Amino acid sequence: MLWTTAATAADAGPSSPAPTPIILVMGDSLSAGYGVNVDSTWVALLQRRLAGQGYGYRLVNASISGETTGGARPRLPRALQLHKPAIVIIELGGNDGLRGLPLGQVKDNLEAMVTQSQAAGAQPLLVGMRIPPNYGPAYAEQFHAMYSELGLKLKVPVLGFFLDRVALNDKLMQADGIHPAAAGQPLLLENLWPVLQPLLKK
Repeated sequence: MLWTTAATAADAGPSSPAPTPIILVMGDSLSAGYGVNVDSTWVALLQRRLAGQGYGYRLVNASISGETTGGARPRLPRALQLHKPAIVIIELGGNDGLRGLPLGQVKDNLEAMVTQSQAAGAQPLLVGMRIPPNYGPAYAEQFHAMYSELGLKLKVPVLGFFLDRVALNDKLMQADGIHPAAAGQPLLLENLWPVLQPLLKK
């Protein structure tokens, strides 16, 4: 899924204003808006909040339902080249964890995406996840810990758990118990906002 919330700015001439800074979202179904009207997703809610509070950013959502870190990693360089984002929100890893993929591999993919973003002049933001203990509590705990470990190692901001206050609330989740419903989208934004807001410039 790839969409933008505004038309691409025209080529800037000598007297044209500076191009609108981009926030690139590289995520899975939680950011692609699986089962939710596109206007109700947390990404759409974020765009409206940015506009309402005077932040001149445009969101580009390059999220794909079912995406893994291994799928997103080779897509990122092209997205960085095309959109030249100021901020990259990396909301990935949940599908890797649900499939029990080796954590070293997942961590390596996330680290590569962070460093690629930094090399392109963008500020990365890692969105952490938790998974059920299907593969044992040790795997689940190590999975969650890898986000904060990467944040410390790479000196990037990390949101601890994207679905905090949402995941265990049946009223906020879809029937599958995996994806937030429209009612849960505002809370996703509230979870992200305290980590994202300090990175924004007016």
